[in-house]
Amino acid sequence: MSLEREGLRRRAGAAVVDGFFRQAAALGKRLPLADPARHGVEVLRDVAYRDGGLAEHRLDVYRPMRHPGPWPVVLYLHGGGFRILSKDTHWLFGLIFARRGYLAVNASYRLAPDHRYPAAHEDAAAALLWTLREVQRFGGDPSRLVLAGESAGANLATSLAVAGSWRSGEGWAREIFDEGVAAGAVLAACGILQVSDTDRFRRKGGLSWFVQDRLSEVEEAYLPVGAAAVGPPRLCDPLLVLETGERPERPLPPFFAPCGGWDPLIDDTRRLAAALERLGVPHEARYYPREIHAFHAFIFREAARRCWAEAFAFLHRHVPAAATGGPLPL
Repeated sequence: MSLEREGLRRRAGAAVVDGFFRQAAALGKRLPLADPARHGVEVLRDVAYRDGGLAEHRLDVYRPMRHPGPWPVVLYLHGGGFRILSKDTHWLFGLIFARRGYLAVNASYRLAPDHRYPAAHEDAAAALLWTLREVQRFGGDPSRLVLAGESAGANLATSLAVAGSWRSGEGWAREIFDEGVAAGAVLAACGILQVSDTDRFRRKGGLSWFVQDRLSEVEEAYLPVGAAAVGPPRLCDPLLVLETGERPERPLPPFFAPCGGWDPLIDDTRRLAAALERLGVPHEARYYPREIHAFHAFIFREAARRCWAEAFAFLHRHVPAAATGGPLPL
């Protein structure tokens, strides 16, 4: 296949995936049960966390009004391979956390290929610093912090945790370290935790061309042109940092890492669990047989409900909230 035809195929595939998730999120939001007020949740939309007026530099705050504050805080960073989606496609995650008594900060960030590394990581860091400095005026307690995300968002959440534990030469990471960020837990679901060498998934075999294209796009779109020749940027590969075995200057937070058994990214979760084990970091890696990538977003499924119940049981041990009852708005 020519490079031109291959590029066209990949662009078409990406458009299909983006359109599907955006449409599904929009349709789900119209359901009566999606109304935050029915769950005692107040949503403050489009709060700027960086100057400049970009839509990508806005976040939504989900406040659990039925539960007494100040509330523990979840910074949620959406997935989408650093290329697609936003806080608006991931409204459900903000609602889920707020329903369980967490003040959820659901942030957008700049996307590739228009904005390559470290754009998304810089924005995630800026959203975290905004959260630490501003969330008290919304009723949040920044001393009880959870970093969370799925897929590319799990990479961002893990990278923020790494930046808070190891001193780095990268500007955005230095700022996190100097701020003394100390999260109480990380929820890293089905993460792509090494952006470089996405060909590792193809070499394992068993993937369709469609899935291979989506994985290749992550590296090709987000890493700077020519990055492979000089070595990958270190903190967009947080898994490689953890796998060095180098002891952190500050303790890493506990990790909860769920992944579907049919998820092509499952090896990254396995490697994460192994690296955390070697470092002595408290963690739980949970695998759900015959479940696909980001299956936990389909909350009508039994496996998704079990995943969320186990995630909240983990959070209750490390960053508890006051809420009780079922975790999902169904």
